[in-house]
Amino acid sequence: MPNSNAKLHSNHRGGREASRRELVSRSLQSAQHCLENQDFGTAYAHYLLVLNLAPELKTTVKETFQFTLFKWAEELDSLARIQDLFNCYEQALELYPNDEVICNSMGEHLFRMGFRDEAAGYFHKAVKLNPDFADARENFYRVANWLVERWHFIMLNDAKRNLTYLRAIEKAVHSGSKSVLDIGTGTGILSMFAKKAGASLVYACELSKTMYELARDVVAANDMEREIKLLHLKSLDIEIPKHIPERVSLVVTETVDAGLFGEGIVESLIHAWEYLLLQPK
Repeated sequence: MPNSNAKLHSNHRGGREASRRELVSRSLQSAQHCLENQDFGTAYAHYLLVLNLAPELKTTVKETFQFTLFKWAEELDSLARIQDLFNCYEQALELYPNDEVICNSMGEHLFRMGFRDEAAGYFHKAVKLNPDFADARENFYRVANWLVERWHFIMLNDAKRNLTYLRAIEKAVHSGSKSVLDIGTGTGILSMFAKKAGASLVYACELSKTMYELARDVVAANDMEREIKLLHLKSLDIEIPKHIPERVSLVVTETVDAGLFGEGIVESLIHAWEYLLLQPK
């Protein structure tokens, strides 16, 4: 009797496997037929079924699936079916989470729709996955020119300004402020100042996805990725202990907008802040 049951189970499994193979084969044929007739939406649905039923075929059908996805996305875009377009890319990235071509294409759609910060994130991921992917590199640099304000470069090259911040942060840390939160970290320069000054805990938050990714790269390039915790959050959304374990003893920021008055008043504010921090307690 046990042998009979085992045989039945084996036959049942064999039958299911045969049915799966048959369904996959028919779906592949249907997908190809739809492509020939430029019915990209139906072809895309067939490929989704195939890839969910037969993950082992991911490599085999990858290029054809990409082609189908991109053609269907173009149609959805022309029909202003934006949510359906995004849903298709989310499904595709669930199947191919590390595909730089799909990431780059998603970024291009987002950029054209005006979602530049989100687009930068996908372009950046594509470049990370394949640093030699020229299209993704070009797209990332293009969107970065939109998102990274020029004053970042001026400030980073202002040695006097940076030295002022460094001295003020060093004074605060040496006076006992060992946990630091950098609000609007940008490139992460103030966080790195705090860590180099001896702060034991350094947290940094940045709302812009592009600047957050840039800060991650800069911090990693300086071998501090394990010492500075970067948060892609607005400062008002930070919760204790969800994001940081406890209140910090020092907050640093360079979020003063100089658009109306120019850098002169900002420098005055910096010097005033330095004066307050340098005063004996």
